[in-house]
Parts: sequence; structure tokens; C-alpha cells
Amino acid sequence: MNSKITTEAIEILKKSIEELESSKGSVLSGVQKLSRAAQILSNEKVVIWCEIQLGNSKYTEVLEKYLDTLIAINKKKSEATEKSCKEAEDNLIELGLIKAEHYSLDELNAKAAKSGGGYINIGFVEEKYADLVRRKTGNDGTYYKSNLNNHLNYVRKAAHNRATLLYNSLAFSDDLQTSFDILKNQIDDKLLDLNPELAEKLMIAFKGVANNNSEEWSQSLTTCRRFIENLADFLYPPREVQKNDRQLGQQQYINRIWAFMDEAIKSESNRELAKSHVDFLGAYLQKIHKLSNKGVHASLSRVEAIKTVFHTYLMVADILEYLDEDMINKDDVLNIHVASLDELQSFLDISKNAAKEIVKLRVQKGKLDPSDLLTIRGISTKTVSKAEEMFSFVAID
Repeated sequence: MNSKITTEAIEILKKSIEELESSKGSVLSGVQKLSRAAQILSNEKVVIWCEIQLGNSKYTEVLEKYLDTLIAINKKKSEATEKSCKEAEDNLIELGLIKAEHYSLDELNAKAAKSGGGYINIGFVEEKYADLVRRKTGNDGTYYKSNLNNHLNYVRKAAHNRATLLYNSLAFSDDLQTSFDILKNQIDDKLLDLNPELAEKLMIAFKGVANNNSEEWSQSLTTCRRFIENLADFLYPPREVQKNDRQLGQQQYINRIWAFMDEAIKSESNRELAKSHVDFLGAYLQKIHKLSNKGVHASLSRVEAIKTVFHTYLMVADILEYLDEDMINKDDVLNIHVASLDELQSFLDISKNAAKEIVKLRVQKGKLDPSDLLTIRGISTKTVSKAEEMFSFVAID
């Protein structure tokens, strides 16, 4: 392939990945950039997938018909519905669509809900979701915020996977992914389902060690430490009790990951292997933290930073293997410590003044407990129960 074309495609894919990994990035922009890169590379499969996300009626009308026939079969299987389904799928094949790529079960599930946008341009879905958030309402009678969000999350993740695979095939001299690339992509993918904020932190750490700047390597180590602290908060929130003579408070995040592994991993040999990664990281990051406080960032080598990021991925691989499926698929929860005034007012059904008092209190105390909300005028025990249901109270760095 022409080196100029390869370089151009790599740069566009980088921008697409950055857009899709950023919490403030646009899904529409990420898909458009992916489409542009795929066109440059003459990757017809990805081009068509992007066209579907962008609402190209050439594909979406036939896909909608196919989806409708599947729903009809599910309701009442008959010779007529099966025939309609076969005809619709034949039309998809004639258009060059591939089942695993363009109308897989995951893809169809993401598009099935009309209240989530269906096969409408993903840009419209993004705008409609933002509008409902801005208006502090769950739906407008046609579109529902939760379904729109699920649709956006699916397209973000699917576009990110495609952009990453294309990027890796170009950025490395060997077309085959390394074993670590495969592991990393799988972990990133699962973490994005589990907790997008955690996934973003880990991906940022990896991005830092891929940089030639020594300050970036040092920052990656700091990001790894924060990632592990946040992971511990997510898996095993701090508590006053001890487990196996280990404290489980806010600062004892390594101990809390140990406690999670004790309860989640039944095999003793598997448990000890997983804990070895945690022990290494805990001791190493503690040493790095002490050195950084002495102002010796520059003396830390890139190899040390890479080792830390790699061990972090290995540790997460162990943990993800033993997480309950329900936990991986749970919906994202807003955090009380970063929720906006609008979110507090809307989700808790309280006055603006009460929402302001929550913000003042969290600034004053640093970390809120549900009981703290009862000190605010206008907030009842019923509101506190709603807050515990709607918001996470885990502290955020």
C-alpha cells in the first residue's frame, strides 16, 4: 500500500479513536472519521457499516424490513413470516451486507428499539439524547433517554473496535496483532461495558507509555495508581470491618481488591496467581508514589512504566474473568460527587436550592454519605433512598 495513503489513514484513525474514547467526544464525528479512513483503505465492509450508522437508506430500509420480519417470526412463526425473512436476507446479501459485520445479533438488538432511534442517523440520536438531558426529561413521547444512550454506547464501542483493528493493522509492520494487542483489546472492550470511566483511565495509561515523552511515562504510572484505586472502589467499596487481618478502608485499595478476589475466585491456585499481580502492582506503585513525591519523575524509565501498565492489564484480565455477568452489564450510575445541579434536581425531584446545598456540602466535606443529605432542608428520608438508588456515593479523586 502507498505509504502516503497509509500515513493519512493512520492519522484519521487516531483522531477517530480519540473522539470515541473521550467522554466529551462525538460518536457521529468518530464514525465519520472511521468512514473516511475506510474509504481511503478501500475497506468496503467498514464503509458499509459506517453508512448504516449514518442512516443511508440504501441499507437501512432493507435492514428495517429484515428486523421487522425477525420480530414477526418471534411473535408468530409461520411459513409466510419465514418466507418474508428469507427474502429480506437475500436482499441484504445482494447489497453486499455480511451478517457478522452488518446485521449481527448485537447490531440488531441495538437498532431494534424505535425509542432508541433504530436505523436513524447516529448524529440525530446523539442530538436527541443531548436534548433530553438538557430538558431534564426521560422521554419526549417518541424517544427515551435510556434507549438512546444504550444505542450510542453500542455504536461508540463498535466503531472503536473497528477503528482500533484498522489502526493496529497499519501502525505495526506485521499485519498480525501481537498477543498483548489481543488481550488489551478484549480488556478494553469488557471494561467499556463495565465502567467507561475506568476503561478510559486504563487506555490513557497505555497511550502514555506509547509516547516518547518521559513526563508521559510518569503520568501513566500515576494514572495506573488512580485506576486501581477507582477499580477497588467499584469492586469492593471501603468499609470499617477487617478481612483476614487486613484493613478495608478508603486508603487500603490493594487490600480491598484482595478481599474481592477472596470472595470471587473459588480456585485457590487461580486466586493466588491473581493476587501476585496485585501484590506486585501495590508494592511497585507505592515505591513510585514515594519517588514522585521526591521529584524524581525523570529517573523513571520507560521500561518501568510499560511493565506497570502491562501488569495492570494482566491483573484486570484476572478480575474480569470472575466478575458476575450481571455486574458487567449493569447500567452506568451517576456519582453524587460530580453530578450537576440539573441532574441532582431532576433525578431527586428536589428544588434548585436543595441541589445547591448538596453541592456546597460535598465541597465542604469532600465525601458524602447518604445520611449527610438529611442535614439539608427539604430533603427527606424518601429522597435519601432515591439518592442511594440513583447515585453512587463512591469518592472520586
